[in-house]
Amino acid sequence: MARVNLLPWRAELRAQKRTEYLSILGGCAVVAIAIWFVVHLYFGELISQQERRNSYLTGHIAELDKKIAEIQRLEKEKESLIARMKAIETLQTSRPIIVHSFDELVQTLPEGVHLKEVTQSGERITIKGVAQSNARVSNYMRNVESSDWLTNPKLSIIQTKSEDRRRISDFTLTLQQAKQKTQSDEEEDF
Repeated sequence: MARVNLLPWRAELRAQKRTEYLSILGGCAVVAIAIWFVVHLYFGELISQQERRNSYLTGHIAELDKKIAEIQRLEKEKESLIARMKAIETLQTSRPIIVHSFDELVQTLPEGVHLKEVTQSGERITIKGVAQSNARVSNYMRNVESSDWLTNPKLSIIQTKSEDRRRISDFTLTLQQAKQKTQSDEEEDF
């Protein structure tokens, strides 16, 4: 007798193909989710590593900003100290100038001229005095012009008057202190 298979073989084949399809689909979904999870972890690790780098750099930038602020404060302090040193150096170099200027005032003073008042404002010196004649005032101005420490004499006022039957001249003379070269000036010229 012949055997007849009455079972629905086509339905079983369809069911078998469907389960294969669903299992392949499920396997692909699991693989896709696994790949997505691995990629997510990888990029999450890259992001956290970059954030650690950024925080490291931010910390170092903050330290460097503090150091830069300290350097700028030190630079300002240095400039202040240099300005003070220059002021002290200027005072040290100008200290003998007034001595030389007064010495020149006396050495250039001709006979018959007397000084009543000497005032100084910066490098400008104002002299008030009495002379026996206008010629002696002119002689005094020529002597000042030939001086190494005094220059640029300018006669502001000269008045002639009689005193004890003598004719005298009151005068006001302005002049400048000559700038003498110091050793530091000479070194800068080279």
